[in-house]
Amino acid sequence: MNSHFEQVTNAAIQDKILGLLATRHEGATICPSEVARALVADNVGWRQLMPQVRQAAQELTQNNRLKITRRGAQVDATSRGGPIRLGLPIKRAST
Repeated sequence: MNSHFEQVTNAAIQDKILGLLATRHEGATICPSEVARALVADNVGWRQLMPQVRQAAQELTQNNRLKITRRGAQVDATSRGGPIRLGLPIKRAST
């Protein structure tokens, strides 16, 4: 991994995930690659950041700040099995 992505912290990744989602309509999701591309300007280097993006996303789910899905089903971001989507948890209306 090149030195310019070693400086990307999980906190910076999490901030970028939440920031990108904040610009979308309620219920929208993003692809983890969108996060990596936003953090690494290199057209190829963003791929090397993907495992760290998935790990940082998984940490957000542990605090109920993010929902990770694959084909509509909630999954662990670090599990194998294909593309995932990142979204904010649905807020329940308080009664």
